[in-house]
Amino acid sequence: MLPQEEKLEVGKQRSNLFIGIPKETSYQERRICLTPDAVTSLTAHGHRVMIEAGAGLSSSYTDKEYSDAGAEITNDTKKVFGCPVILKVEPPTVKEIEMMNQQTLIISAIQLKTQKKEYFEALTSKKITALAFEFIKDEDGSYPAVKSLSEIAGTASVLIASELMINQKIGKGLLLGNITGVPPTEVVIVGAGTVAEYAARTALGLGANVKVFDNSINKLRRLQNNLNQRIFTSTIQEKVLLKALMRCDVAIGAMRGKERTPIVVSETMVEHMKKGAVIIDVCIDTGGCFETSEITTHEKPTFIKNNVIHYCVPNIPSRYSKTASMSISNIISPFLLQMAEDGGIESSIRCNYGLKHGIYFYHGLLTNRSIADWFNIPFRDINLLIF
Repeated sequence: MLPQEEKLEVGKQRSNLFIGIPKETSYQERRICLTPDAVTSLTAHGHRVMIEAGAGLSSSYTDKEYSDAGAEITNDTKKVFGCPVILKVEPPTVKEIEMMNQQTLIISAIQLKTQKKEYFEALTSKKITALAFEFIKDEDGSYPAVKSLSEIAGTASVLIASELMINQKIGKGLLLGNITGVPPTEVVIVGAGTVAEYAARTALGLGANVKVFDNSINKLRRLQNNLNQRIFTSTIQEKVLLKALMRCDVAIGAMRGKERTPIVVSETMVEHMKKGAVIIDVCIDTGGCFETSEITTHEKPTFIKNNVIHYCVPNIPSRYSKTASMSISNIISPFLLQMAEDGGIESSIRCNYGLKHGIYFYHGLLTNRSIADWFNIPFRDINLLIF
């Protein structure tokens, strides 16, 4: 037998991060990736954070708060994009990618439905490693960023509906609550995921009657168990759904589809709804589940069709920018600290499966199969690139 060399594990070497946070330029985007408290935590561990002046103002964070937390404030956008690690809420534009250095790490959302092939070509040319925070997995296999923002969107959908019901022109003038001697408000929710759960939780907390429709019995059962009470649930049967919509005051669309959200509520069904009823189509980001839905903006959020008020604003969490920023920051900052402890992104994705799942570009090579199929771009398995 030949003698064999003993293989010893090489100890991890801690690295220091230099993070750049540019101002968000995307339309209607008001959030920021790190709060001043998160910056304090990072700078206390020896990391550098550079923030473009005014980046946190739309989330009610001043430059002074970030400066006091240890961040470097600059008006030079190119200087921020020159940092080795870039944090953004929205994905960078092609022009912003051009300002980045070779081999930069970009952490942002990807928003696959709105991307074009040029974006991925720009990442390839700069040999960028890109991490989408909506792809990051937790220890239990869930997606923490998606779940957290879905909680905000679900809760917000009911609060927005309560505002719209007092609309002077066509609103029903109803209070979304249960007042003694007055019949409670009727709320119909289409879908039974996280958005639906938090919408139902909020509506029930205000005293409304809630009906939930979904074709997954497992999701309906889980929703009832999470709410810890029995509510009306049903699979999506046209006759039952139409009957519920005719009686409801608020209808919330909370469906999810693999590519486009399926249209569940036809225009004919909307025509049968009460005058002044409210539709909140939370899934408008992926097409919407009401046939009458059309994309609106935070500036002009509603339109009236068939005497029904429609609210179809994509990116509802951005309306509550400070809460959403705190939520994103709470998810990203622990990953950044762990990444530094592991010795950088290379070591971190070897050790952390959840973080590795978030990588969709690795040194200019596409590593996400669904993106490859969608845009017809060559794909490389990340497990064959990292040893």
